[in-house]
Amino acid sequence: MLGLNGSSGTAPASKDWIRDVSERDFMAEVVDRSREVPVIVDFWAPWCGPCKTLGPALEAAVTAARGKVVMAKVNVDENQMIASQLRVQSIPTVYAFWQGQPVDAFQGALPNSEVKAFVDKLAALAGDGGLAEAIEAAETMLTEGAAVDAAETFAAILGEEPENAEAFGGLVRAHIALGNLDQAEAFLSGAPARIAAAAPVEAARAQLALARQAAKAGPVTELLARTEADPDDHQARYDLALALHAAGRVEDAVDQLLELFRRDREWNEGAAKAQLLTIFDALKPTDPIVLKGRRKLSSMIFL
Repeated sequence: MLGLNGSSGTAPASKDWIRDVSERDFMAEVVDRSREVPVIVDFWAPWCGPCKTLGPALEAAVTAARGKVVMAKVNVDENQMIASQLRVQSIPTVYAFWQGQPVDAFQGALPNSEVKAFVDKLAALAGDGGLAEAIEAAETMLTEGAAVDAAETFAAILGEEPENAEAFGGLVRAHIALGNLDQAEAFLSGAPARIAAAAPVEAARAQLALARQAAKAGPVTELLARTEADPDDHQARYDLALALHAAGRVEDAVDQLLELFRRDREWNEGAAKAQLLTIFDALKPTDPIVLKGRRKLSSMIFL
């Protein structure tokens, strides 16, 4: 699998995000390394008061970027030649390198918000670090039945970006596909607050609810016979919808629930509508089953 830092290698480990650099390794650690990941160079000195404020702020912002940007710290007292070559006239001075060239710079201490904006801007130069491609690859694995590989890939993405809602939802869905329903529920219970209500996480939560129901679903043939014998047996029709969904016949399940809603929208405290919405939430918003089902449900509601 491609690395998640935009190159064909692996993403930088956390201990590699911030390094002390000298004239001896400046070319390798800054110029060459910037061809793979943006590099921030902080020129500082032990006696510099503003450096003691700016340095920690830069380190915090780089750490928060989780490998999308790295930082090289250059002590100008010990590396005067490289400071002179880059025309560092006062400190702190910060350079940003990308693709072997300086692309941005500033002098003096900045507020934390501006430091973060500087780091975020540099991180954006390299795109999302390959996360979108990795997520797409994991989704393909899941679709093709390689749930174990998909789970491992989603987990690797979350190692790079713990609050990536698409990867988090994908990891839950991979465990559902593997039948690890308790593990999937544990993941959802521990979802980071910032993404707990995000659409991909809500979709995974809906899929888990449906998987729990599937375990209790009755035989389709028997339930269909009961429904045909008594079209107003609402419980049988509802159970038939659950059984159809468990069998992978999602559109048929939606049709049965729509018919139940048409016959008695208030039955069992609106169970038909609630189940329809759970199915819709578990699918992609653009899925034809969702678009058609929502359209029919809306037409019934507003009759």
